[in-house]
Amino acid sequence: MKTIRLEEPGRLVLASTDPPAAPGAGEVLVRVRRIGVCGTDIHAFHGDQPFFSYPRILGHELGVEVVQMGDASGGLKAGDLCSVEPYINCGSCIACRRDKPNCCVSLQTLGVHIDGGMREEIVVPRRKLHVSRALTLDQLALVETLGIGCHAVERAGVESGEIVLIIGAGPIGLAVTQFAKEAGARIIVLDVNQKRLDFCQERLGVPFVINANGQDVLDALRTITGGNLPTVVFDATGNARSMMRAFDYTAHGGRIVFVGLVQSEVTFDDPNFHRRELTVLSSRNARPYNFTHIILAIESGRIDTTPWITHRSQFAEAVAEFPKWTRPETGVIKAMIEL
Repeated sequence: MKTIRLEEPGRLVLASTDPPAAPGAGEVLVRVRRIGVCGTDIHAFHGDQPFFSYPRILGHELGVEVVQMGDASGGLKAGDLCSVEPYINCGSCIACRRDKPNCCVSLQTLGVHIDGGMREEIVVPRRKLHVSRALTLDQLALVETLGIGCHAVERAGVESGEIVLIIGAGPIGLAVTQFAKEAGARIIVLDVNQKRLDFCQERLGVPFVINANGQDVLDALRTITGGNLPTVVFDATGNARSMMRAFDYTAHGGRIVFVGLVQSEVTFDDPNFHRRELTVLSSRNARPYNFTHIILAIESGRIDTTPWITHRSQFAEAVAEFPKWTRPETGVIKAMIEL
C-alpha cells in the first residue's frame, strides 16, 4: 500500500509498504481518507519534536472509513466514517484509572511514538473510533486538533465573561480560541503574524488582537482590560521566551495554561508568581469525551469548521507540498491531505 514516511528530518518519501494484518479482537481496519497536517508533524519534519524517533509514519489527525471489524462491531459497520482518537493508552496506570488516558504513563500517540496514518489503511482499537453519520471527512479529521483546544479550556475552567489571552494564532491557538469563545469568554489573541490576527478577527470574530511586533503588549493588555490584565492566559506557541513572558501578562489570582510544548526549561520570577498567586497548568492531548463533545458541537452548528482548511493536497503530491506548508509565508492555517 502507498505510505508517506519521514525518514529523517527534512526528508519525506512516498513508499510502498505491506498492508496491515487483519484486525484482532477489539480492533478495526480502517481506510484513511483524510489526514490533517499539524504543528507536531512540522516540528518532526524540522527535527525538533520531543519524544520522537526516525523513521516514522506521521499522521494523527485522521478522517477514516471502516473496512473490517475484528469481532463484534460495537455499533460500527463497514462504510462508517469516524474520527480517530490517536492516543493509545494502557488502561491500567494511575492516570488511566483516574480517567486521564490523555496522559497515560506509557502513552503511544499515532504518528509520534508509533507509526500513524499517512498510509492507505491502518488498524486501530475500536475504542479509539468516534463515529458520525453527519460530519464530512474533512470535519472528522479536524476533531483531534479541536480536541487540544477543548481540553485546554476545560483544564483552565474558563467561565463566561472572563478575559482570556491566547498567545499564538496557529491551529492549536485557534482551537483554544474556538472553545474559549464557546465558554463565553472575552478573547484577546496575541501573535507576531498580522495575517493570522486578521484571520482571527475576520473569520472567528475575535474582538481584540495584539501584534507583538508593533505594540507594547503589556500596555495593550492594560488598555483592553481596564488595567486588570487577563484572568486566564493560554500559551500555544511552544516557545520558551513566550511561555515565560506569560507570567507578566496574567492578572492577580489568574491561571496560565501551557498548551504548547518546548524542549527546554521554562523559568519564572518566584516573587512575581507568589505575589499574584498564579496557577500554572499544563494541557496534554484530549480526553475521549472531548471528541464526543466536539462532534456534537459541529453537528449542531455551534462550531463552524469552514474557515479552517486553507491548503489541500492529494496523497501522491503531499511529499512535494509538505515543505511549503512549513513556511509561514504560505499562510497555512490547516493543510489537508486527501486519499
